[in-house]
Amino acid sequence: MEPEILLPVSDPVLVAELDALAKRHRAAGGIGMTVLTYVGGSAEGLLAKLPQGVRDGLEGATERALHTAFDAAARSRGAVSDRADWVNTAIATAMGVAGGAGGLPGALAELPFTVTMLLRAIQGIAAEHGFDPASDEMRMECLRVFASAGPLAKDDGADMAFVGARMTITGASVNSLIARVAPRLSAVLGQKLAAQAAPVLGAVAGAAVNYSFTSYYQEIARVHFGLKRLARDSAADEGLLREELVARIAKR
Repeated sequence: MEPEILLPVSDPVLVAELDALAKRHRAAGGIGMTVLTYVGGSAEGLLAKLPQGVRDGLEGATERALHTAFDAAARSRGAVSDRADWVNTAIATAMGVAGGAGGLPGALAELPFTVTMLLRAIQGIAAEHGFDPASDEMRMECLRVFASAGPLAKDDGADMAFVGARMTITGASVNSLIARVAPRLSAVLGQKLAAQAAPVLGAVAGAAVNYSFTSYYQEIARVHFGLKRLARDSAADEGLLREELVARIAKR
């Protein structure tokens, strides 16, 4: 007998769960706005502060960092156990201090390590929600979390629809997904680099930015995998639930 498909608009348990996920998503970027008050200006203005050569090479550097992180994060699961969110945030904050203290060159050198650590944290959250982060499908799902707008941008929920886009799980599709995610993430990471390279602030800005980024992506991962778990446990259609969630996020 096929399981009953519950409609989120009529089931009070699903409605409550979706409302909680939407609230969590809206709160995720709050710390990022505080970072902007440290460095001044707007998120868009931060990118303009980067040297032209750095801006031109940022997408390629981001794509290379994602490829490296995709493999390195998965390999680390056999050697390092999953950590609590606050531990990941503390490590990333320390990395931000080191990167920011070195100015733009230090921030660029720190970038692939931060991306790997974030992806590793996202994998841990997938496992916490009952999914196998070692599977090809879940490794792809973890990568999709990076498609969100980032902590320094206002998000109307449209990115949650992009994160949920389905792709066939093949080696070629991994490359395709990274190619699609990289432009979005490079813009986000460009803001991070510019903030870390801000005159005078240096290590302080690096710590604040990495704290914000780690907190944000861990929360977005909890929304993403929370929605997937809700669909699995309720036998509701995930696409329909995602549409309901996006509508709730947009309705501020």
